[in-house]
Amino acid sequence: QVQLVESGGGLVQAGGSLRLSCAATGSIFSISVMGWYRQAPGKQRELVATIGSGGRTNYADSVKGRFTISRDNAKNTVYLQMNSLKPEDTSVYYCKCIINFTIHWGRGTQVTVSS
Repeated sequence: QVQLVESGGGLVQAGGSLRLSCAATGSIFSISVMGWYRQAPGKQRELVATIGSGGRTNYADSVKGRFTISRDNAKNTVYLQMNSLKPEDTSVYYCKCIINFTIHWGRGTQVTVSS
């Protein structure tokens, strides 16, 4: 059974940095797109960033220039480096990956940015 385990969330002051990790475990024979989404209270879940198997990246306009997504295929892990954090980045961050041609979601990790 495939699972996604996220880590790295927490509380940080505005202007600070955090690095999220999401490791895929289980019986895995292919991972295509890996990505991060976020959902703030009372809002819809939104895309933050994605990275394809070849390394092509896509970012939401709100995080361009501040966040960087990367992946380590040997470790089946995707990362999100978040710099210059703002209070409006406060959300639960979810990892989403297409593994074995199926969409999988992590349980989420809370990121809170204080002003």
